[in-house]
Amino acid sequence: MYETETFEAIMQRMLARVPNDVDKREGSIIYDALAPAAAEMAELYGQLDIQLNLSFADTSSGEYLRRRAADFGVMWQEATRARRLGLFWDEEEAPCDVPIGTRFSLRELNYAVVERLETGRYELESETAGAAGNADFGVLLPVDYVAGLARAELSDVLIPGENDETDDMLRERFSTHVQSPGTSGNISDYMKWALAVSGVGMVQVAPLWDGPGTVKVVVLDSSMQPASSQLVEDVQYYVSPVSGTGEGIAPVGAAVTVVAGEGVAVNVSATINLSGTATIETVQNNFRAAVAAYLKKIAFAEDPSPKYVRIGSMLLDTEGVQDYSGLLVNDETLNVAIEPGQVAVLGTVILSE
Repeated sequence: MYETETFEAIMQRMLARVPNDVDKREGSIIYDALAPAAAEMAELYGQLDIQLNLSFADTSSGEYLRRRAADFGVMWQEATRARRLGLFWDEEEAPCDVPIGTRFSLRELNYAVVERLETGRYELESETAGAAGNADFGVLLPVDYVAGLARAELSDVLIPGENDETDDMLRERFSTHVQSPGTSGNISDYMKWALAVSGVGMVQVAPLWDGPGTVKVVVLDSSMQPASSQLVEDVQYYVSPVSGTGEGIAPVGAAVTVVAGEGVAVNVSATINLSGTATIETVQNNFRAAVAAYLKKIAFAEDPSPKYVRIGSMLLDTEGVQDYSGLLVNDETLNVAIEPGQVAVLGTVILSE
């Protein structure tokens, strides 16, 4: 808005107010007297422009965006800690129990036992907040001594850890909240309630799915994968722990069923001609990452079906690939059909020369 208020423009206006019979050339007494004030005013106009942008959600950022969203009840989401499944065995390879609070490590991260699920199966929480706690799998090393423990393993991601919410993510949630307000248990309300549970990344709502008063809430985790049973249970407890009673946040009379999205594997195979700039292993890893990112992007989208042509284009755009032939997606040369409540998840990727 104040882009035109430059030092030169301000100086020109100020000098125009000085009589022409006075020396106004650069280096003159009048010019040198006015220049510092013009520089300060140009800086002030620049700051006014920044403050104006910070006052609107579409151009705001950081603390100012968080404060703007908070005025409408949309709170910035800090990083959360991953909840993982821990498996424990004694010397005879029988499942064994470990004390709550026992700490284990896997490479750079530590995990603490927080809840017993059954003998030898416990819920562990990463001590490091963020998505880093979702990545590793394998043998756990005890930080604390546990009598009788012979082997420990870090297994499934029960509730994914999430990084601090970015400005773009908060801006999108804020825009959705303002433009699609919830009203007494409409679809927007159920989506907002489910997304408020830590670990939920995407939601679909099916009203009247099993008759009057019924609502089905389908959830994915923050990695856009089918939600774990623990995450489904958390969402169910928050939204409606007892059907129709209104004990959760859902209104009285609503029979709410929370389920995980159904994963549909997308398996890709092709024969490729290498350009010589990358090995086939590198090509396969990069292509696999590209397809995974594509499937994550279209999860629960308006058109969630992976496109055969799009996958072929990604393969051709992968560094090291000169050409390809025989591309098959789920053993066909067709798009993968994804129905409501389903999500495409990456299966096998096999590239050969």
